[in-house]
Amino acid sequence: MNNSTHTIPLINLAFAFVPVLVALIILYHWSIKPGHALYAIMRMLIQLLLIGYLLTYIFAAENVWIILMVLMVMIIASSWIALDTLKAKRWQLYKYAIVAIALGGGMTLILVTQSVLNTEPWYKPQIIVPLAGMVFANAMNNVSLAAERLHAEIRNHVSYTDARRIAFQASMIPVINSLFAVGLVSLPGMMTGQILSGISPLIAARYQIMVMCMIFGSSAISAACFLILSRSVFEKSVE
Repeated sequence: MNNSTHTIPLINLAFAFVPVLVALIILYHWSIKPGHALYAIMRMLIQLLLIGYLLTYIFAAENVWIILMVLMVMIIASSWIALDTLKAKRWQLYKYAIVAIALGGGMTLILVTQSVLNTEPWYKPQIIVPLAGMVFANAMNNVSLAAERLHAEIRNHVSYTDARRIAFQASMIPVINSLFAVGLVSLPGMMTGQILSGISPLIAARYQIMVMCMIFGSSAISAACFLILSRSVFEKSVE
C-alpha cells in the first residue's frame, strides 16, 4: 500500500468550493441571507490557514511550555464558546466551564496519550495538539448543550435533580448518535485521513476506536462536572 500522503494542489482545492457556491446560491434564492454562512466560510479559511502555519512552528519547536500554553488557550477558548447561548450568565458560569472542560478533557487526554499511545516525549506536539483539539471541542459542545438545556428546564420550574438528568441526557445525544453511526453511516475524520495517507484500514480502525472512547468519556465527564458545579447559579436565577 502506498504510504505517501497525497498533496492537494491549490487549483484542485478550488473545486471543493463548487458545492459551497451552490449552497450559497440556494440560501440567496430562498430569501435566506447568505452573509452569515459566507462569513463562517471566510473565517474557516483564515483560521485553518493560520493554524497551518502556527502548527508548523509548534511541531518544529517541540517545546513543553509552548504545548502547555496551547492547551491552556484551547481550554479557555472552548469554555467561553460553550456558554455562547447563555450570555447573561456567561461570567458567572465561566469558571465552572473551565474546570469542567479541563477535568473531563484533560484527564482523558493524559490517559490516552500516556497509557494508550505511550507518547515519547509526553508532550510530543504532533500527537498532543490534534488529540487535544478533538477532546476539548467535543467537551465544549457537551457543556454547551447541557448548560442550555439545564437553564431551560430550571426556568420551567423543574427540580434541579430532574433538570440535571434531562440536560445530561440531551447533551449526550450527538455523541451517542456518532457511536451508532461510525462505520455504518460515516468514516470519521481521523480514520479517513489515515486511510487516505496509506495506513491499513485495520490500524486506522484501532485509532478511531481510541478516539471514539476518548470523545465519549471526555464529553460525558465534562458535562457532568459542569452540571454539578453550576447548580447554585441556575437555582438563583429562578428565585
